[in-house]
Amino acid sequence: MLNSILLSSLVFSPLLAILVLAFIPKHQVGAIKQVGVFGTLLPLILALVLFGLFQYGTANLQFVEKYDWISIPLVASQGETLALTINYEMGVDGISMPLLVLTAIIGTLAAVASWQVKKRLKEYFILFHILLIGMLGVFAADNLFLFFIFFELTLVPMFFLIGVWGYGEREKAANKFLLYNGIGSGIMLLAFIVIYLLTQTMSMQELANSSPALMSGLTPELRFGLFLALFIAFAIKLPVFPFHTWMLKVHVQAPPSIVMIHSGILLKMGAYGLLRMGIGFFPEEAYMFSTWLAVLGIINILYGAVLAFVQKDLKMVLAYSSISHMGIVLLGLAAMNTIGFQGAMFQIVSHGFISALLFFLIGVIWDRTNTSMIDDLGGLAKSMPFVSGIFLAGGMASLGLPGMSGFISEFLAFLGLFGNMPVLAAIGALGIVLTAVYLLRAILRTTFGPTPDRFAHLADAQPIEVIPMVFLLGFIILIGVYPAILGNPLQQTLKTIVPIVTGIGG
Repeated sequence: MLNSILLSSLVFSPLLAILVLAFIPKHQVGAIKQVGVFGTLLPLILALVLFGLFQYGTANLQFVEKYDWISIPLVASQGETLALTINYEMGVDGISMPLLVLTAIIGTLAAVASWQVKKRLKEYFILFHILLIGMLGVFAADNLFLFFIFFELTLVPMFFLIGVWGYGEREKAANKFLLYNGIGSGIMLLAFIVIYLLTQTMSMQELANSSPALMSGLTPELRFGLFLALFIAFAIKLPVFPFHTWMLKVHVQAPPSIVMIHSGILLKMGAYGLLRMGIGFFPEEAYMFSTWLAVLGIINILYGAVLAFVQKDLKMVLAYSSISHMGIVLLGLAAMNTIGFQGAMFQIVSHGFISALLFFLIGVIWDRTNTSMIDDLGGLAKSMPFVSGIFLAGGMASLGLPGMSGFISEFLAFLGLFGNMPVLAAIGALGIVLTAVYLLRAILRTTFGPTPDRFAHLADAQPIEVIPMVFLLGFIILIGVYPAILGNPLQQTLKTIVPIVTGIGG
């Protein structure tokens, strides 16, 4: 009985913190911060419990919940009443389980990073926990309607968290975020509606397991159109060039704790949707599109890396770096084999931890210096040795140093692609060299060299700041030295997708 509600308990557990926050007076700042931070521990504990109970040996959905939810009578036909039926369906497999754990971990550490927020704390943490519900729900949903509801639930709190608590151009960033993501959501909703009308099911598991039979009556053009619609919807979220400009604004203008969530989790919803629905529902169309997917991945990698190299703002360096690293996800998916898919999933989780760490560190530096411009910084290692050391370690992970999570994810993604498209894989590998160049340039110019007089006596990391740094770096190293902790849950689920794809390819 407990297992039958464990997943819903995880998804909706942040409601407890929201209810408590609603009754705390606004002037009790300390209590609000404590509830805001400790309220994320319940979903974290439940996510870890789920991960501990997860069975690696099966590709079936686990912790499944299915209940009658919505039934709308439509028309009477031959004495029978047709109805639009939408069930409440949840479940996790080897793809979604690691992402639920990633969401819970970064959610807790981002809440700790929110300790520095100074205005309208009550509203901030309420919106923060609503956002957490939406993110957990996206990865737990097994129904297109439910997935869409949770997907949309993330947009509203993010809009306000950027627009109210961000920096100088926060309102422009929030509006651009809502515009682009709203368009993507509209395209996704239209695709979902068409899929339901044609297949009479919204169950993601049914659509994935029976996609050849369910889609057999559709014309090739319609199937490819639906795949393309889903690709565009999730490409905006990922983001894929040229749908990336909104993300740059968000990464620069949003507060550090929210950028940790945005870069660490929200971007990954695009990659998850592309694998789960784009490739899962339309494997034949995905296989035909795989070369273009690889080309777009290369564009992302090289475009992001080249522009990251010329940026003068640390935030922009990491924003373009995220674009470049999401290109590696595209290359892994374009490989259309188990190794490539596994590399894509490793990159999704790895980049989640690495980007959250680096953006948190930039927030710490901004808090001390009130700037993130590379030319204004320098020599921070003398006054902030711990922060500078962690910053360098995070940079090493991002450029793929062996022993850290970035290495194993890049290795698997490129290894998978080299088997099918060696020329494109070789071109994409140039991005690894460029990553080392722009990251080392930015980090070394920030932490070494002459120290400006005004930065000579900066405070190093405080205990509340050390917690996210140490834990995020710990997870990065854990995946790097023991990749089986992430690889084991993925194996069986990925095998259910790959035979379909490889069968198409011959």
